[in-house]
Amino acid sequence: METQAAILWERNAPWSVETVELDPPKTGEVLVELHASGMCHTEEHILLGDMPFQIPFVGGHEGAGVVKAVGEHVSWLQPGDHVVFSFVPTCGRCPSCSTGHQNLCDLGALIGRGRQILDGGSRHHARGQDLSISSALGTFAHHTVVNEASCVKIEPHHALDRACLLGCGFVTGWGASVYAAEIEPGHNVVVAGLGGIGAAALQGAKLSGARTITVIDPSEFKREKALELGATHVAASWEEAAEVVKEATWNRGADRFICAMGVGEGKLIAQALRMVAKRGWLVVANMHRLAEKEVAVSMMDLALMEKRIVGTLYGSGNPRSDIPKMLELWSSGSVDLDAMVTRTYPLEKINDGFEDMRSARNIRGVLRYPAAEAADA
Repeated sequence: METQAAILWERNAPWSVETVELDPPKTGEVLVELHASGMCHTEEHILLGDMPFQIPFVGGHEGAGVVKAVGEHVSWLQPGDHVVFSFVPTCGRCPSCSTGHQNLCDLGALIGRGRQILDGGSRHHARGQDLSISSALGTFAHHTVVNEASCVKIEPHHALDRACLLGCGFVTGWGASVYAAEIEPGHNVVVAGLGGIGAAALQGAKLSGARTITVIDPSEFKREKALELGATHVAASWEEAAEVVKEATWNRGADRFICAMGVGEGKLIAQALRMVAKRGWLVVANMHRLAEKEVAVSMMDLALMEKRIVGTLYGSGNPRSDIPKMLELWSSGSVDLDAMVTRTYPLEKINDGFEDMRSARNIRGVLRYPAAEAADA
């Protein structure tokens, strides 16, 4: 079949929206008509070459839609089912999955090659070439073919243009606070960066009972949004934040510091660690450039103050349980997915959406497709 998709043909170039030839699903795969896709900063890393995904490349790994067809041996999904994609597929059988760490599923090692999980082939083609797809998903498209391991079935009453956020950013940020940082009532928390991950981390910290939540972001718009979402303090720079955190915590420092900037920088780790209290944790939830190899920190401070530096992927969560749980929390008013979406765009305006992200005009931009418009009609 033919569909529309946004393709990256070369680094540092705009996304090209054009017709793609899509093969039918093979064994263990499903064809999904997408309703929406979040616009995550990871695709910007790929565009800039910070992450060496193979191009040409259909972007997008934060999507939700409706199953249209299934391949052989797919027994638990059928046409008409609503699904959210997990950017880390989950097999349910590997050591990580079987011990409750689906975010570290062994299948995750295969998503970087940008091809189908089982046979390494391509189902997406354009201009006579095979295309790679982001995280074995390719959600910057009206339709895609993915492995069943990447699908999480959800109840059909949930709005798919909000549910798509759970495929990456929201679970990553919320889980960074609740699971990786283990925030407890009374903790003093700092969140650096208020994009999709940071805004979700703020909500997770608030729901966990943090006493103070300080958000660092140079954007006035994002600082205002942080206060709306429940931050108690904001700072426009790391230097300003150091003083704000001292005052907010009576000079004790942050019990938990969560790095959620769009692009992590090794030189900032030392500044962050200095704001962390004795026995406090620094949680790194964001992406750094692959080529970055050096981080300068005071190892004496780390050891003598018993501080910890913790990494987290996908919020250290379990997407098959966490995605439905987040939707239930949204339905009950405990988390706010609506506040995460600043603007929506048709696929043809994808470059406008990324420009708004670069200019700090969005918490999260969402691509909304014809299937979503038809469902609203």
